Amino acid sequence: MSTPARAGGPGEGFGRERRLTQSSQFKRVFADASRAGRQGFVVLYRPNGLDQPRLGLAIAKKCARRAVDRNRLKRIARESFRRSCQQLPGVDIVVLCAQGAPREPNQRLFDVLERAWVHIGKSSCVES
Repeated sequence: MSTPARAGGPGEGFGRERRLTQSSQFKRVFADASRAGRQGFVVLYRPNGLDQPRLGLAIAKKCARRAVDRNRLKRIARESFRRSCQQLPGVDIVVLCAQGAPREPNQRLFDVLERAWVHIGKSSCVES
């Protein structure tokens, strides 16, 4: 069986090359990160020296007790990143859950992430 074609143009997927996959990559971001985002999500980022951004998710059980809530928050973060990754510089990004995020409506969470992506794109610590 072949895999179904995705809607959208090239580079709009969320393949392995766009993800933080090793604990050392997460630790590097946590060690010296800049912050973006306020309500719902905390976005940590750091230049990665690559030509594309990479995303890591750290949605804690302490913040979103139910698995369905954690999965929803992760889906929102991945989709928002997928839509905006073409405008982002080469950074490693870790998205954390903020207290009260599971009670926020989807559109508000998307808006918070959109503002965070704009902030990262304009940030002076990131070399474009």
